[in-house]
Amino acid sequence: MTNTDPNNSREWAAQAYALLKKRQEDQKQELERQEDQKQELERQEDQKQELIDITRKKNISGESKTIPEPKLGEFDDNFTWSAMVLAAQGKQINQISIDEIDWLTKLRRGLEETRKGFVTELLDKLGDDPLTPESLDDLETLLIRADVGIDSTDKVINSLRTKLNEEVVGAEAGIKFLKKELKLIIDKPIKNSGTELLVPQKGKLNVWLLVGVNGVGKTTTLGKLAFLSSKSNYTTLIAAADTFRAAAVEQLKVWGERSNVDVISNQSKNADPAAVVFDAINSAKKRNADLLLVDTAGRLQTKNNLMDELAKIKKIIDKKVPDAIVESLLVLDASQGQNGLKQAKSFAKSADLSGAIITKLDGTSRGGVSLAVSEEVNLPIRFIGAGEGIKDLRPFNSYEFVEALLADK
Repeated sequence: MTNTDPNNSREWAAQAYALLKKRQEDQKQELERQEDQKQELERQEDQKQELIDITRKKNISGESKTIPEPKLGEFDDNFTWSAMVLAAQGKQINQISIDEIDWLTKLRRGLEETRKGFVTELLDKLGDDPLTPESLDDLETLLIRADVGIDSTDKVINSLRTKLNEEVVGAEAGIKFLKKELKLIIDKPIKNSGTELLVPQKGKLNVWLLVGVNGVGKTTTLGKLAFLSSKSNYTTLIAAADTFRAAAVEQLKVWGERSNVDVISNQSKNADPAAVVFDAINSAKKRNADLLLVDTAGRLQTKNNLMDELAKIKKIIDKKVPDAIVESLLVLDASQGQNGLKQAKSFAKSADLSGAIITKLDGTSRGGVSLAVSEEVNLPIRFIGAGEGIKDLRPFNSYEFVEALLADK
């Protein structure tokens, strides 16, 4: 982080915590006032039995759609670290939100297993001593074990060796240099794409195809993307085009209800996925939708069948909305490590991918696969997931990711 004075860092974070605490208390008081008003209205309506029944039905149906808001936790190392990561990116104290702190805390915790796998072990071995050729050998082993990938590891180790030949590098300087090198690897495909942050472009239909094998969390990720898009005030639709998996359509309908996003589907057995996309595009055009999210099949009889289905879907999109902005996003499960990397390479050859979404970062020791995907497949990472909640998918930020990956013990 840019501020190296721990006393100033903690003082800054303490001010941010106090401001958020006051904001939360004000919000609580406002909610209590609203609740009092609501209870008074309910008392006035108690005499009308039929209205009571209607109110109860509404309350019951509304409970499942309630999304819990994050609460301000303790003023601890997680809060201080999260606040300082935001500050290092130019955020002012009054601009920090509980939502941002909550996400960064989850990201740091989610990458804890990966961090234990090499950062903690590396720091234990180094202590306060300068880097040596032997310590670089240790780092090389640790990076490969974390599924950072051979190419990414070689690039990092070679850069560090060059630096060691020029000057003495202490442990703290070594970690700082490592952060810089890892960020360069992740940022390269993002910069090459010409799009720093993937968001739907207004004025045109944006079609995002989510592809990937079954079991990586593709349908769940699409549901979280729908929530994120809807909350960001984009008019959003979902196309349930994974018609080969019976539960996929029902799953998406649940996510659609939670996100307040309509799902276009076909209940017929083995319905044609391209036909579902055809209907969804018609609906999107009628509603002037900003974003159409398409769930695709993860497994057919052969890889060729799977790619043929994707080709049919793309053909329909090109024919119906030739000026649409199309993104093909590969969903990868971080816990699969090198298997995930193989999936990325396979899909990249056949599916004309434009980005990747890394899921299930929480609880895995293989978060380094994000670097392998960036370096070896040249895919920009667009979103990452670090939790099971509907809010636990966010646009990818390389600075925050690397800081969480290499956070101090």
